[in-house]
Amino acid sequence: MQFSSFSKRFMGSAGILQLMQDLGEAMANGGEDVCMLGGGNPAAIPEINERLHRRMQALLDEPNRFAQMIGNYDSPQGEPRFIKALCELFRREYGWAISERNIALTAGSQAAFFMLFNLFAGAFPDGGRRRILLPILPEYIGYSDVGISQPLFRAVKPSIEERGAHRFKYRVNFDELTIADDVGAICVSRPTNPTGNVLTDDEIDRLHALAREHDVPLIIDNAYGQPFPDIIFKQVALPWSEQIILCLSLSKMGLPAVRTGIIVAAEPVIQAITGMNAILQLANGSIGPALAEEMTASGEIIELSRNVINPYYRARSEQALAWFDAALAGVDYRIHEAEGAIFLWLWFPGLPISSDELYRRLKQRGVLVIAGEHFFPGLEEDWPHRHECIRVSYAQSPEVVQRGIGIIAEEVKKAFGHQD
Repeated sequence: MQFSSFSKRFMGSAGILQLMQDLGEAMANGGEDVCMLGGGNPAAIPEINERLHRRMQALLDEPNRFAQMIGNYDSPQGEPRFIKALCELFRREYGWAISERNIALTAGSQAAFFMLFNLFAGAFPDGGRRRILLPILPEYIGYSDVGISQPLFRAVKPSIEERGAHRFKYRVNFDELTIADDVGAICVSRPTNPTGNVLTDDEIDRLHALAREHDVPLIIDNAYGQPFPDIIFKQVALPWSEQIILCLSLSKMGLPAVRTGIIVAAEPVIQAITGMNAILQLANGSIGPALAEEMTASGEIIELSRNVINPYYRARSEQALAWFDAALAGVDYRIHEAEGAIFLWLWFPGLPISSDELYRRLKQRGVLVIAGEHFFPGLEEDWPHRHECIRVSYAQSPEVVQRGIGIIAEEVKKAFGHQD
């Protein structure tokens, strides 16, 4: 049996495949005694779960609505009532001049980026090839292997701003940032996965201006940002124009399993995504939109995000930082400023082993993290920094996070040769 060249994009040692396999194996074994600090699964927040349970029960109690939810295909663009509710929310909250023709749904953010990246990069009818520009690294592990053809990315190393003894922040290095003729789109995540970095309004404005100047889209991965789930700990603006493609998700609202992504973009982009949806999967799932429509139309989705989800993660972030600071005493370490998302990004300057080896040692002890080298797509040089970092999720229960942090600190100290 032989497989095509296309299939090799999905059969290699992709970082996202390793991540999901680790999580799946741990869950299949009941997850007992495993500190799952590697994945992006959101926390089970009681107030959110209770609200979603009530909404599901209401759908079950409406026979016609329930039958429609599970028995009918939606439009390839997405469930019309949910799209209308989103459109009205964005117009009301931000004053955006958009219509329902500016919004499409996808089967989660990963599917959205598969479609968007291959829409703007790869081979073009004029015989040329284009790539996605990542103006700051590290970036999301799930981007790396979605290109039908390679190389898909061009990336720019960040500037590193050290803050105190044990904190730092990445910044876009505009001195090194150029928009070459082979750039098809610019892409950033905000808050950034894996670091929790939030690009400043000035950085976003400068990237937006470059996108306009070179007539390429600025794609903003807003899966953790405003207005929902609002896991962002800084006051920043949320811009949109026809030059911006804004990507959102219901996953971090507590609905990762329903696989509902949202794209807000110019009409030609939405038309292209709609066609791709039809060809790749006929239609998107209906359960996510059905669960979220009512709270989106009423604005409750913003209130839940602002008053429940945001404070929950902010408190968990601060607690995890305190635990790391205590556990890593005596080690040379830096933690990226925790400005959003559900991760902490740890940097161990001069780490004697690679972060991938540290990942393996931690896995043997029942702690799952993600090695840093997987988060640098498009970087051509073997920058030592990429082998000195790990991503750690703090979304699990406090007991699991604290226990995992203790084991991480033990293994890091062993790697440095510290004798406790």
